[in-house]
Formats: sequence, C-alpha cells, structure tokens
Amino acid sequence: MNKGHRGDEIELSHGDLSVRVSRRGAALTAATFRGKPFLLPAGGPDGIFASFPMVPFGNRVEGNTMSFGGRDYVFQRNCHDSLYLHGDGWISLWQLEESSSEHVQLSFSRDADGISPYAYRARQEIRLAGNRLALTLSVENRGEAALPFGLGQHPFFVRTPETRLTIAAERFWNERHDHLPGEPGSVPDDFDFSSSKPLPRFWMNNAFEGWDGRAAIAWPELGIQAALEADAALGRFMLYMRTDRTDFFCLEPMSHLPNGHHLPEFGGLMPLAPGEVLSGKVTIALSALPVQREER
Repeated sequence: MNKGHRGDEIELSHGDLSVRVSRRGAALTAATFRGKPFLLPAGGPDGIFASFPMVPFGNRVEGNTMSFGGRDYVFQRNCHDSLYLHGDGWISLWQLEESSSEHVQLSFSRDADGISPYAYRARQEIRLAGNRLALTLSVENRGEAALPFGLGQHPFFVRTPETRLTIAAERFWNERHDHLPGEPGSVPDDFDFSSSKPLPRFWMNNAFEGWDGRAAIAWPELGIQAALEADAALGRFMLYMRTDRTDFFCLEPMSHLPNGHHLPEFGGLMPLAPGEVLSGKVTIALSALPVQREER
C-alpha cells in the first residue's frame, strides 16, 4: 500500500528519503532527505512543482512552427509563454497505473489537436530505493506519421548561499530573444562547473552539450549532497538561475537542445515512427556531506 493519498497527491518514502507526487503533471511537489528539502516547489502552472517531466519534448519552439517529413506543422501557446513550452505533460492530469509505498507509475495520452500535432502516450515512474530517487520517463508515438520526439526532467533544486555545483560539458549555447538558444561555443569560465564551485549571481538560461551524465550538488548549510546521473539518452542539460529568485536553481537533463526543431539534426530530437518508444532515466542519490575537519 502507498503511504497515502492527499487529493491528487501521493506520498512515497523509503528510509531517509520522502517525496510527494501529484497526478497533475506527474510532478514532484516535495522532496526531502533526513527531513531537509532538496527540491523546492517553485515551478509549474501554479508554482507548486518541485520537478516535472517534459514530454513530447522540452523548452520552446521558435515561431510555434516546425517542418518535418515534407510537412509543415503549427503549435499554439499552451501556457503563459507566447511560445509552446515544455510539452503537454506538465499541464495535464495523468492517470495512476501503479503505486506502493516506494514507487508510483503514471501515464498520459493525448491526440493531435490545434495546440500540438503530437499524438502519444507517456509514462513516468518515480521510485525510491535506498537513498536514491529515480525518475524514468518514456514516450510512444501514437500518431499516424513519424515526428521528432524528446524527453527531459525539470527539477528545481534548493539553493542556499553556499550551494556548490560540479558538472562538466564540452559545448555551451548562449541565449537570444524569446529564451531561445543562440550560438554554440566553448564553455565560458563563468559557466564552467567542471570543478566544484558556488553558483553565480547572474541570470542563466543556457543549454550545454557533451556531458557524461553526471553532476554533483553540495549544500554545506544543510549537511547533505546529491549525485545526479542521467542515462545516455539524456545527453544535454539546461542550467536555469534567476536573479529575482535565489532560493532555487534548475539543472534539467534533456535528450535534445531547446528549439531542436529548428537546429541541424533536430538538436538531438529523435524521429519516432508510429509505435516507436523513447525513454530516459535520471537518478538523484542523496547522502550526508562529509564533515570538514579544521587543521590544527
């Protein structure tokens, strides 16, 4: 039996790890380790999501249009943003398929309509094992033609003044108008976290490529740390940090670049024929931060 339902929310726990899952968006609305939050409810339609899946792709589509397979397609805005944003899963009610005290599986299906030409079935499994939170997302093309699909997870990590990040990438994309990627290049020093360092105090909303799927986050004030791993299907990530909200930051593993529909090779978006499936898994392992002993 699952620990409990609260309306559309489901409580999961295992050992020192606890999360709350909403059927809306298949999103996490809370996540704690040893009673200390490591994800913050700061996103989603009402600002109450601490992490949500992005499907059938993440981020924006320039001009709300795309061309594929000799056909032109049109999107309509699906939220506050003028551009179609983050797919449909995060703004939809998912169906509960399985649940226990340590895992939940939800699914969401949609048909093509005036908002989006995508017809698909998505599944999100959220599982606790040991001190690890595993998020497994998949999407099946249920349309009549092949289309380029993508996946991503959008966690909102707690940010403290001393939070440190370690993540390495080979390529960096700057940001242009409408929060779209501009030009690729080498990673600037200010955006280079290949060695652990504190988070910057400036705006950041940038895509990165060429990483090994690993990242580390340390919260010295909380005495905890997280090791994030994404499988090979999620070969890009976004870093998002605001200047008006310094209590969170986003590290978003993705299978593709933002606006991939308008980039060479579709920015990593995967063409799926009808019936084909794309999946990706992200694991966040929590542990105590080793105590730093002062030298005498």
